[in-house]
Amino acid sequence: MSQDPPACRREWLLGLSGIVLLPAGRMWDVVIVPEPLGLRVAGVLEELPLLRPGPVLWDAQRCQVGFFVSPGTSARCRCTGVRCVGDGAWITAPAPQRRWGPLRWLISPDGSGTLNRSEVLADTLHRAAGRPVLALERDPRYC
Repeated sequence: MSQDPPACRREWLLGLSGIVLLPAGRMWDVVIVPEPLGLRVAGVLEELPLLRPGPVLWDAQRCQVGFFVSPGTSARCRCTGVRCVGDGAWITAPAPQRRWGPLRWLISPDGSGTLNRSEVLADTLHRAAGRPVLALERDPRYC
């Protein structure tokens, strides 16, 4: 996730804030949704059978939840009330084991590279919100 993993680990372990800036767009993109919707969706994703969810970050200070998805997703997003960030954006991230404080993981990255599936996330957001909030255009490389 980081361009300098050893420096990232040092900051997480020894830094004053325990938070690092990570570049989006290379290893993952992030779909950012309002807190109430994000908390509902994160709970649903954890309970889906046969689906291991990817990382979900809760920023209680900004009242938003970020779902880590495959890179390139932000270029395909058509959103209503949510933001998709990718190449050129930066995300503040606490250490993977951090489950407390204003910036914490609801679902921690496990080191395997597992991400949330964009289509599953779009459908779950739609069901939780009662309306479409995230539409994904088809990727012409795979049509």
